[in-house]
Amino acid sequence: MCGIVAYIGKRECAPILIEGLKRLEYRGYDSAGIAAIDGGLKRVRCVGRVAALEQKIEGMGGCAGTLGIAHTRWATHGTVTDNNAHPHRDDEALGHGITIVHNGIIENYSSLRTWLAGHGHTFTTETDTEVLAHLIGRLYKGDLMAAVQGALKQVTGAYAIAVICEKEKDTLVVARKGSPLIVGVGDDEYVVASDGSAIVAHTKQAFTLADGCVAKLTRNAFKTATLDDTPWTPEIRELDIDLAQIELGGFDYYMAKEIHEQPASLRTTLRGRVDLASGDIVLGGLTGFERELNRARRVIVMGQGTALHAGMVARFMLEDLAKIHAEHDFASEFRYRNPIVDEGTIAIFISQSGETADSLAALHEAKRRGATTLGIVNVVGSTIARETDAGVYLRVGPEIGVASTKAFTGQVMVAAMVALWMGRRRFLSQEVVKTYLEAMHAIPAAIEHTLLASDQVKAIAGRYVDRENWLFLGRGVNYPVALEGALKLKEISYIHAEGMPAAEMKHGPIALIDEGMPVVFIATKNSQYEKVLSNIQEVRSRGGHVIAVATEGDDHVAGVAQETIFVPDVPEALQPLVTVVPLQLLAYHAAVLRGKDVDKPRNLAKSVTVE
Repeated sequence: MCGIVAYIGKRECAPILIEGLKRLEYRGYDSAGIAAIDGGLKRVRCVGRVAALEQKIEGMGGCAGTLGIAHTRWATHGTVTDNNAHPHRDDEALGHGITIVHNGIIENYSSLRTWLAGHGHTFTTETDTEVLAHLIGRLYKGDLMAAVQGALKQVTGAYAIAVICEKEKDTLVVARKGSPLIVGVGDDEYVVASDGSAIVAHTKQAFTLADGCVAKLTRNAFKTATLDDTPWTPEIRELDIDLAQIELGGFDYYMAKEIHEQPASLRTTLRGRVDLASGDIVLGGLTGFERELNRARRVIVMGQGTALHAGMVARFMLEDLAKIHAEHDFASEFRYRNPIVDEGTIAIFISQSGETADSLAALHEAKRRGATTLGIVNVVGSTIARETDAGVYLRVGPEIGVASTKAFTGQVMVAAMVALWMGRRRFLSQEVVKTYLEAMHAIPAAIEHTLLASDQVKAIAGRYVDRENWLFLGRGVNYPVALEGALKLKEISYIHAEGMPAAEMKHGPIALIDEGMPVVFIATKNSQYEKVLSNIQEVRSRGGHVIAVATEGDDHVAGVAQETIFVPDVPEALQPLVTVVPLQLLAYHAAVLRGKDVDKPRNLAKSVTVE
């Protein structure tokens, strides 16, 4: 959600900032802005894409200086206007020229604004960020870092900020709590950003700023400390990002690229973790927690959106393969109940970014109640990865498209490994585990085969793309796949779609089915195959048009469905890894045919870092 880029060094900052904002466009935004200090402060903001900001800067004669900050905003407080766009500055009457960009939400901004207004401050925007800028300005006594520390002590909420000041032309101050912020360390320069994709073109050495910490960056040194000015020493590491991974590489959209990357990304997920000869699974991130996991009595799997759908598949796998009581929950709901976390409870948190605010809040609640916590995340060094007791990385590479694809299959594959790892230590024989591992190794090839149906799926999408209401139905382990297929179609094509268990259709939603309504069934051969066939007939008898995802060679489904997309036969527990792929392609092609911005759908953000 939103994006921050900041630079201090020897080079002209504006091109670096603009390039960084373009790298962060996938996060979702509605306006953009930049501020730089050369002789004085120059600030440019506008509604729309980064390209519009770039044109506006050029029309104003450029934006010089080697110290600057930039931002892409997704509106929370205040409407989408040039004036509400970041960067924001302190009260001009103070003459400090303090300017700030901010991700997150200042929850007590209203009371702070009232207090500041009572002390003579004049506000020009509707945003919570301007309030923080004014507060920093009021506390400024010649030391920008100290003013930021003092202001943040009075703030309630989540933030990642970058701050500059006309009176300190050689200083950039950054801080974070609850929102991601990475500091790239170069040769007498620093590049700060919300994630590594905006940094990696300039340096691969970086550190993640810890929660509740502030960094003061000059051109050849940095100082890091807590809000109370207790020194904190960061760990500088190499960014695990290849620049080629965040380029389109011949595809029209990142989503298409990432759908087609799934075979390769899953091979990377599996590499070094499974031994087919011995039937062993090696998950280094679980080392030291074998006892807790072996004695687990209950598992709660949490996430939001696509990650929750992967968690629902994980629940099925844990029950089926590890024979442990498992349940799934919306991370956003968990902390607002009085959840039962008793001895032997394992809480698993699934997130692509590792920074999802709702999941982080649920994680903190689970830890407070004594659960052993595991993370299944993609981004190395992310907050969930650092704060869980143990975990497993997806290793699927950067995911730029807002609509998650390869992260979902990576999450499901990791869930399968965790379930087998636990099952082997409980009751599964080595031979059974070996059988599953062999099937998992065959999944990438099965997805490659499924991707060959892309043109067929495009033709199907073309026949139904004008229909505004769709149903997605599945049973058992494929019910979450139905939810995921509906979510994808909604996210990027703006077609209304609902996913549900196939049996639930006749308990109300069947009233919606009319002549020609597209109803997508996951109808692969598994334990509930015959039941799904009956549900298909119920839809057909009411005029609905069935689009079926079926097992190769299943002439029976092909005979009753208007459209049939075949996938290879794989074990039931692993079916979501292949059945989801046609639904990803269906959503992608529908969005393209409707002329939508596939990678940057309206109102959505890649990483939702506010509740």
